[in-house]
Amino acid sequence: MAFNNIDLKPYNTFGISVHAKHFSRFANVDELKNLLIKFAGDNLLILGGGSNLLFTEDFDGAVLRNEIKGFEIIEETPDSAIVKAGAGEVWNDLVNKCIKHNFAGIENLSLIPGSVGASPMQNIGAYGVEIKDVFLELEAYHISSGEIHTFDNKACEFGYRESVFKNKFKGQYVILSVSFKLTKKPNLNTSYGAIESELMKMSVTKPTIKDISKAVISIRKSKLPDPKEMGNAGSFFKNPVVDQKVLDEILKTYPTIPNFAAEPGKRKLPAGWLIEQAGWKGKMYSQYGVHKLQALVLVNYGSATGKEIYRLSSRIIKDIEEKFGVTLEREVNIL
Repeated sequence: MAFNNIDLKPYNTFGISVHAKHFSRFANVDELKNLLIKFAGDNLLILGGGSNLLFTEDFDGAVLRNEIKGFEIIEETPDSAIVKAGAGEVWNDLVNKCIKHNFAGIENLSLIPGSVGASPMQNIGAYGVEIKDVFLELEAYHISSGEIHTFDNKACEFGYRESVFKNKFKGQYVILSVSFKLTKKPNLNTSYGAIESELMKMSVTKPTIKDISKAVISIRKSKLPDPKEMGNAGSFFKNPVVDQKVLDEILKTYPTIPNFAAEPGKRKLPAGWLIEQAGWKGKMYSQYGVHKLQALVLVNYGSATGKEIYRLSSRIIKDIEEKFGVTLEREVNIL
C-alpha cells in the first residue's frame, strides 16, 4: 500500500519533520519490483532505519522502506559460521542473535543504530572493528535491469565509512540480504576505546563476547543520546585522515592531540577531539546543538529543521579548518 504526503519524522532518527510525495514499504523482492514499476520515473529513496541521514527539505518522489526480514545460519563448522540476514533486520537484533549462538566478530558493533542493509553501504565500524572484517557477501537488486547481483568483499570496495554503494553505484541498487563469516573461537578486541576499563568496572577478567557487547553498550549509552529521546544520527563527522606533515604542524600548538595509524604516511585524527578543542561541545541553539557529552553528535532537541542542523555542521567544518587546517567530512547523508 502506498501513501501520499507522509511525514517522515517517525522514519529518521534525527526526528526531522519533512514530507515525502509517496511512501511505501516492501518485505520481499516481488513487492519491491511492483513498487519500482508503480513509481517508475519518480525520484527514489530506499530507506532503512533512517539512522544515517539528515533531511533538509521535503522529498519530491517515492520513499520505499526496506523491511526484508530473516536470519539464517548458512554454514557452521567447529571453528566458524556463516550467517545471512535480511537487509531490513535491525542491526542490533542481528548482533544479539549472533552472540546468542556464540558467533563472534560483530560484538564490538553492538547498539549501532540502523538496519543490516545499511551496514555494508557505509562500512560501519566502532571500537576497532569494521564490517569489512567479517563481511562475506551481499545480494542486491539492480534497479535498471531487474537482476539480482552478488557482491563479495572485494567488489564492495570498502573504505573508511565507504563502499561502492555510497559512490560508484549510488542509487543503482537495493540491498536485499547480507552474509557474514563469523568465528566460534573469538579473538576479542578490547584494546580500543574504554572497553578494558569498562570490563574492569564490571569485574570481568575473562570476558566473553557477551561481556564485550555489554561493555560497548554501557560505553555508548554513557556518551551517546538515545534517538528515541533526543534526535540524532550518531557520529555526524568522519575522523579525518591527514598527511604526517599536517599532523606535525598541529602538534606544534596541540602536542597532546590523539592520533592513530592510517595508510602509509597518513594519520587519523579524532574529529570529536578537534570539535571539542574548538569549543563546540555542548553548544545549544534554540532547538538544536552539539551534544554535551560527545562533540561528534549533533542533536535535535525537539523541533529543529534539517537546514538548521546542516548550517551548524557547516559552521563547525569552517571553524575546524581555520583552527587546525583540517577539513571535516560529514558521515551523515544529506537529503
